[in-house]
Amino acid sequence: MEITIRENAGVVTLINVFTVEPGDQEKLLQMLKESTETVFSKLPGYVSASFHKSRDGRRIVNYGQWRSPQDIEAFRSNPEIGAYFGRIKALAQFEAIVCDASYVDRA
Repeated sequence: MEITIRENAGVVTLINVFTVEPGDQEKLLQMLKESTETVFSKLPGYVSASFHKSRDGRRIVNYGQWRSPQDIEAFRSNPEIGAYFGRIKALAQFEAIVCDASYVDRA
């Protein structure tokens, strides 16, 4: 399925900005991809995820789509996810922001 970004799409966007030391970007990307494919994509309410690497090698931005804010809260409170966050925190600092798409412009 192709990821679609549009206003009032009936999904909630979870944006994560991860910051790593130089040289750790690829390691973090592999962790994120593996966890998405084996855990997150199987959770109720999951729609999609895309990862964007900064060219300076220090950040990864995750643009994730979920069906509802409740689905996001459910996975955050899952004990299995706690161990995953521990591994991420050992490698990167991150901020998570729950958003709604409010404007989209297309060429």
